[in-house]
Amino acid sequence: MTPETQYARSGEVNIAYQVLGEGAFDLVFVPGSVSHVELVWGIPAWAAFLRRLASFSRLIVFDKRGTGMSDRVTGAPTIETRMDDVRAVMDAAGSKRAALLGLSEGAPMSIVFAATYPERTWALVLCGGLIRSLWAPDFPWGYTEDAWERASEEELRRWGEVQFIRQTVQGVAPGLDEESFEGMVTLFRQGASPGAHDALNRMNKDVDVRAVLPSIRVPTLVVNRAEEPEGLREGSRLAARLIPGARHAELPGAAHAPFAGDSAPYLNAIEQFLLETWEAPWDETEPSRVLATVLFTDIVGSTARAAELGDAGWRELLTEHHLLIRRQLARFRGIEIDTAGDGFFASFDGPARAMRCAYAITETVKEAGLEVRAGLHTGECEQVNDKVAGIAVHIGARVAKEAAPGEVLVSSTVKDLVAGSGIGFRERGAVELKGVPGEWRLFAVENV
Repeated sequence: MTPETQYARSGEVNIAYQVLGEGAFDLVFVPGSVSHVELVWGIPAWAAFLRRLASFSRLIVFDKRGTGMSDRVTGAPTIETRMDDVRAVMDAAGSKRAALLGLSEGAPMSIVFAATYPERTWALVLCGGLIRSLWAPDFPWGYTEDAWERASEEELRRWGEVQFIRQTVQGVAPGLDEESFEGMVTLFRQGASPGAHDALNRMNKDVDVRAVLPSIRVPTLVVNRAEEPEGLREGSRLAARLIPGARHAELPGAAHAPFAGDSAPYLNAIEQFLLETWEAPWDETEPSRVLATVLFTDIVGSTARAAELGDAGWRELLTEHHLLIRRQLARFRGIEIDTAGDGFFASFDGPARAMRCAYAITETVKEAGLEVRAGLHTGECEQVNDKVAGIAVHIGARVAKEAAPGEVLVSSTVKDLVAGSGIGFRERGAVELKGVPGEWRLFAVENV
């Protein structure tokens, strides 16, 4: 029997989801690039995989915005928008805390979600996870820009061709029975239009969650097959090394889809990990470390302006400055941490929101005849009495010091997490930040 499709409201978008199983704990299945919560039940191999998960959990499946049964949207959503969608689905399904299973393209969002919201995540499973797409000196398994563009252009041009989709299915899920194979072809063709698939491709091109991996503090299992495509295989191995305490199960085979080939070892590894983790003693204290984006601002030329206006005039101008900034913090869900003199320190649960807030601040304070500089960094922070602290905070403050008047400057970590946002950047080069080891690549925000 096919589970009933329901809808969760996330902002103005309806997200399709289903719930099945009556296990002791909740498990959210975060799909790869293309899914369809109803057509999947016409694929025996995939349906059997999901029903096995539901045999020991309360399984929540959903379609990302723009795909499957969810509302179509323009462009590709950012990671933080997709995190909002998962929270909306969990809320609608009555799930306060769940394990997340991120498959392929679903892994980056699952990684950032687990690091940002550990209070809502009790375990993380990554299956053939996409950690980074493009080649880099320290990631030699990725696509070159040219190779990626050629592959992406071909997919956009040929996504409607049955023969091309058949080749795609054969590539990710070799060895399927005929009914499952034909069902996958139908799901791929109906789960996403050529434009929607291309938008997701272009978002994933720029995703890089490697810097977030050491910030994950929930129990994690990384699963991959030994002969998967090199970028996915090596990305999985890297994730297993960088996530503190992660388990790694590298299984025989070449199929990227976990339900293709011999799925029994895959399912056994997931079930064993989740049951053991669920049954282990829990730390009931609130998580003390979370992933956050910190923002620092300060007024350019404040000393000269204060001398020009005098004490009373300067206090009046500061009051207006504070009001303008607080309006933007409220608008973009920022949390004010501290205000010292003419500077603000705030935190956000999403880097794109933080950047848009910073840019809006630099524009709105012009109403008061002021100019500010702003700096942002995303990293693991320690929560202390509703405030955040730690090395990530110091890095954010140092980045702000490097910003030019009227400029929003961000670390490379922030830039790597906002793929799909449409925000543009201008590279400012590598610098040494006072008191922080190593060189840091910084980027000026443009085209917000």
